[in-house]
Amino acid sequence: MVDIPDNPRIALIGGGSWATAIAKILMDNHPHLSWFMRNIDSIKAFKKLRHNPRYLCSVDFDVERISFSDDINAIVKKADVVVLCVPSAFMRNVLSKVTVSLQNKVIISAIKGLVSDDNETVVDYLANTFNVPLDHMVALSGPCHAEEVASERLSFLTFASPTPKIARKAAQLFENAYVRTTITDDVFGVEYAAIMKNIYAIAAGICHGLRYGDNFQAVLVSNAIQEMERFMEAVMPHKREIKASVYLGDLLVTCYSQFSRNRTFGTMIGKGYSVKSAQMEMLMIAEGYYAVKGIKEVCEQHKLDLPIVNAVYNILYERISPVVEIHLLTEVLR
Repeated sequence: MVDIPDNPRIALIGGGSWATAIAKILMDNHPHLSWFMRNIDSIKAFKKLRHNPRYLCSVDFDVERISFSDDINAIVKKADVVVLCVPSAFMRNVLSKVTVSLQNKVIISAIKGLVSDDNETVVDYLANTFNVPLDHMVALSGPCHAEEVASERLSFLTFASPTPKIARKAAQLFENAYVRTTITDDVFGVEYAAIMKNIYAIAAGICHGLRYGDNFQAVLVSNAIQEMERFMEAVMPHKREIKASVYLGDLLVTCYSQFSRNRTFGTMIGKGYSVKSAQMEMLMIAEGYYAVKGIKEVCEQHKLDLPIVNAVYNILYERISPVVEIHLLTEVLR
């Protein structure tokens, strides 16, 4: 089994807002970071401006301490720890370029989604495609928004690994004055919770866009955590406390926060935007849009009926009117 050395070489894969927030944490804690971005123009602009030209522009970086590259193999090859932070819909394409072995690395996944059409979690995908041992992988989750990390507001991160030693060492890479950490061995539960909370945030946004009030939102979210628990117990049974911050806390912040892109996306849908127009206007990925299709298929495989998941799927993929679908949902929630 691999280990994380005292002064690890860290590689970050991804260039979005969450990747930028993670880069800030790592740069505040460590002397150097290797950073892969697909777009060479973004790298050039980053070096010139000393901040990400598209995301979290208020965060300045000491670019002399960052090794940028658009060659993912050059970045990964030298790393002890690889942090994955790309939208799940693009992960297969990004990692398809990897030819160096990932088996001797510790992989930290900060990705909150299923991988393309196979409905695999990221950990499953890495194990099946790259033969990365489960003991070498860590799932990173919240509750945590990139924008609050950027402003150094106190945030909490959870690190999930079947190996407590690896989870603790991974957590130590991120812990500082504004980031607290905790660990768990519920790898797949943490992954699924991070996937599903985005679906429920879209539902919360749709209801907000339709002018449902706080009273109904409270009912919606309380039903959502019950759905999430039923799903995880059916798909990946584990001794877990669903009220823990990595499950309930992450759900709450994603459903209610002004920074939640999935809630924002849902609000636009509720106000009458089409899926395509909402995606174009946001200029960011709402992971829940992709997740609900996969989760719906997993539910069908396990004969699970989750009303909120069904409602979001029907609105986004079956093009049923949000007004009609949410009214039907109100009849079954308690």
